[in-house]
Amino acid sequence: MAATPDTVHWRGVHHLALVTADMDATVRFWHGVLDARLVTTLAVPAFKHYFFEVAPGNTIAFFEYADQPLDSFAKPAGVPYAKAAQFDHLSLHLPDEDALIRLRDRLKAHGCEVTDVVDHGFLRSIYFSDPNGIALEASWWTLDPTGRPVDYTDERLFSDPDPVPAVRELRDDGHLHHTVATRLVDGIIEDLRREGITLEP
Repeated sequence: MAATPDTVHWRGVHHLALVTADMDATVRFWHGVLDARLVTTLAVPAFKHYFFEVAPGNTIAFFEYADQPLDSFAKPAGVPYAKAAQFDHLSLHLPDEDALIRLRDRLKAHGCEVTDVVDHGFLRSIYFSDPNGIALEASWWTLDPTGRPVDYTDERLFSDPDPVPAVRELRDDGHLHHTVATRLVDGIIEDLRREGITLEP
């Protein structure tokens, strides 16, 4: 199909937002183990929001909510599990403000509810939902922290005034003092079997 003025020019996943009960362990695993560089942090009284680069312009982000205990659980990929509440929202990457406005107008023209543009400082976004109730965001980097050296002292990108210890180690020493180990989630298979769910090999 030929491009038209209404064509949406996606650039991949801007960020996938997940939830963690332990941001320090999350930094140690994603940055330290997976080598997905921590490229920006954000904090408000209600939560911390940290972003890890997986490709230029593309990040995985985590929320850690303040004073909000979360039940911890694990599940294998592709296996249905009722407690699977780690996912928060998906943000799709756009090239610039014009593309963001055009998408907002396109959504409105199709009868979809959509927010006005929200300025987060280093990115600007609109929010909407798909028919399944999945929370979606479209964003563009006003200050792209990916694909370049990280400066952990840059307060435009690292605005958390009280970062977790792992971030302080990166800022002060340039490396993590230790990482975290993880385990496979075979125990969940037994939980599923007890609930009458059988899995194909």
